[in-house]
Amino acid sequence: MQLLLDSLLGTIKDILPILFVIGFFQTVALKQKIPNFPRIAFGMMLVIIGLSIFLVGLEKGVFPIGIEMANQLSGSSFTGVSADASDAADVVVDAAKYLWVYVFAFMIGFSTTLAEPALIAVALKAREISTGAISPWGLRIAVALGVAIGISLGTYRIVVGTPLYVYIITGYIFLVIQTFLSPKMFVPLAYDCGGVTTSTVTVPLVAALGIGLATNVPGRSPLIDGFGLIAFASLFPMITVLGYAKIAEIISKRSVNK
Repeated sequence: MQLLLDSLLGTIKDILPILFVIGFFQTVALKQKIPNFPRIAFGMMLVIIGLSIFLVGLEKGVFPIGIEMANQLSGSSFTGVSADASDAADVVVDAAKYLWVYVFAFMIGFSTTLAEPALIAVALKAREISTGAISPWGLRIAVALGVAIGISLGTYRIVVGTPLYVYIITGYIFLVIQTFLSPKMFVPLAYDCGGVTTSTVTVPLVAALGIGLATNVPGRSPLIDGFGLIAFASLFPMITVLGYAKIAEIISKRSVNK
């Protein structure tokens, strides 16, 4: 009960600046009354209560289950990547011991992204603006695949201890090349999709997975290696959406030529 109360008070403090800005511009800058004030006040009250309960749920449910899954998947049955591995082949063999970690990362990334409310909203708006040319399910699956691949690769990075910048720089170089080659109407949408994936459903589990995995893999630091998975979850959806757009363009051109 105390945790819920603390969360409620913290949420109120976080939302007060937003309410102040909106109220100031509505009443002082625009010099207009706030329309439907009772309904808006009731809605804001529900937002505060909902966010408070959501934060408690993260603290008591989502974070613990993510860390527990990482603990179980990378527990005592695995020995980790050997610190004295003599060459790249030894590192690959040792990293293969964490196969179920990569599978879990792929599946949790794919499933949480499909359930992401922000992505659903963007996909529906994309269909509306494109008059049905963009399939919401096609877009959501392309984004979910990107997140799944990204998180799997991110967990592999934690296991083998490769520096984060190697993957991120390489990924963005590839993304820049894709940007010039892909249909222009998809480029802004793809970049937006990279942001909406890291939201309320995906981030808590991904962060917990990364920290839990780095805690259990020998020689890894939860602070240095545990974070960074969210960067993978933002980068790779942009790559897969632009890839999906390019494939759709090629198929469309072949259909027309026939």
